[in-house]
Amino acid sequence: MSSNEVPSREVARRVFAEEFNDSSYTFKESDDERAPVYLLLPSGEKANRVFLVGTLTEKEDVGEDNEYWRGRIVDPTGTFFVYAGQYQPEAASALRDLEPPAYVSVVGKPRTYETDDGNVNVSVRPESISVVDAATRDRWVVETAERTLERIETFDEEGNEYARMAREEYDLPTDRYKQAAVSALESLEETGGDELADGAGSDADAADESQSESESETESDLEPEADAEAEPEP
Repeated sequence: MSSNEVPSREVARRVFAEEFNDSSYTFKESDDERAPVYLLLPSGEKANRVFLVGTLTEKEDVGEDNEYWRGRIVDPTGTFFVYAGQYQPEAASALRDLEPPAYVSVVGKPRTYETDDGNVNVSVRPESISVVDAATRDRWVVETAERTLERIETFDEEGNEYARMAREEYDLPTDRYKQAAVSALESLEETGGDELADGAGSDADAADESQSESESETESDLEPEADAEAEPEP
């Protein structure tokens, strides 16, 4: 790439928390030192960036020498954890200023971290965090369900390279993500609007809290990157 070329922007994939937390395999498609790192989704897609919308239910500064904010964001299927420090100043500032519970949208990069016992935790390093309304959250649930079902629909197609990789790396039934998508859509019918008006919301009650303890370990060796702005997939 010449110095005059503008790097292409990676699509920010919509993915529910349940599938995101099942993802642990990362890979590059080039030997180039600056080649993007992709997270392999079990439904057969690569993700260098993700786009999520949910309810921020908790935030905490878990840094020692410097601010390092952890946010807990839930959707109808589970929990995302986001971490922002000195190399993500705008996202860190947003987490510092936000008061849970609040609907938020996040664009960021997946990060994997292997614990001492060999488990792989996955979290999001946010590029941006914005406050949104209930209607935006609902649209994200609908669109993410559609994208998930589309990936599952093409999973067995010949030539689907990322589905083949997913079978080899995970061997997880795609039906679980189909059911998660359907359940997420059903949850919109059950709540019928802005549940934050009555408290933290049903998403928080339904979310899986088992990851919170293992996610309490933080990494202090974040490296700055001049990343191009992400765009959610259409």
